[in-house]
Amino acid sequence: MTDDARNALGRIGVWTLAYEEQPAGRVRESAAELEELGYGAIWHGEAFGRDTVGQAWLLLSATRRITVASGIANIAFRDPIAMAGATRTLGEAFPGRYLLGLGGHRVDDTAHEVDGYPVPARGRALATMRSYLSAMDATPAHGPVPDPAPRRVLAALGPKMLRLAAERTWGAHPYFVPVEHTARARAIMGPDAFLGVEQAVVLDTDLGRAREVAEAHVAGYVAMAPHQRANILRLGFGEEDVTGRPSRRLVDAIVAYGGTEAIRRRVREHLDAGADHVCLQVLSADPAALPEREWRELAGALLSPAPPRDDRRPADRLRPN
Repeated sequence: MTDDARNALGRIGVWTLAYEEQPAGRVRESAAELEELGYGAIWHGEAFGRDTVGQAWLLLSATRRITVASGIANIAFRDPIAMAGATRTLGEAFPGRYLLGLGGHRVDDTAHEVDGYPVPARGRALATMRSYLSAMDATPAHGPVPDPAPRRVLAALGPKMLRLAAERTWGAHPYFVPVEHTARARAIMGPDAFLGVEQAVVLDTDLGRAREVAEAHVAGYVAMAPHQRANILRLGFGEEDVTGRPSRRLVDAIVAYGGTEAIRRRVREHLDAGADHVCLQVLSADPAALPEREWRELAGALLSPAPPRDDRRPADRLRPN
């Protein structure tokens, strides 16, 4: 990934799933404000609200400079031919501003249901993602080809998927990870791949209240997402950390909570561990609400001036002193 592409993203972005439940006009207004606040990217999740392609178009059309990134587009929801065509269209209409994040929760060969909808099985994660990327690459273009081509990253967690991200895409977008994972991911992928890390935060100086919100977030993911649970265990946490009520140790590792300084410190730790970019997911007691106050406060605290970091290139950070 080029330095220009890294610079376009900036060091700090926003990650949100809340746009799925907001009217289109409200989304456009909010995205325009995030751009003016100085964030480098808007990462939008995908559940069963807006389709990721439509959501990307809505956000891109409401802004002029900011990068819009899918975090992530679920490969179980659409054929690679459709994804390739949509990505080219977004890349042509908004040159250099669309970043396609790909991933999914399929870790076996069985179908499953989400809200009663049968999500098709896609097979083993690594082989399925490799095939999906190959199918996208092989899809013929019977129309304009964007220049530059839109960037792609993978929602990679384990070593094999991280290596695939470095080999076949521009990098990785790990979600629900502690700083230790960032350091491991950089070591696995090498110095040149892009590493954009999601970081959940609760901006609330009432630490008891903030911890409750953080704990609910962690409990939900370790209960419903086997791949996230497996990744936590791979990082050295035990069954006691993920069974029942998540441990304080795990909650504190996954979520940064408290005032702006606590969040600034966590961002700095990810950057020093090798991340190129950290996208902040603001948590609150109402996950459907737009955390506009928090976005504004964090922008004022973190974007001007930029959070301190080790400014050496990733290649130099990997070299022993």
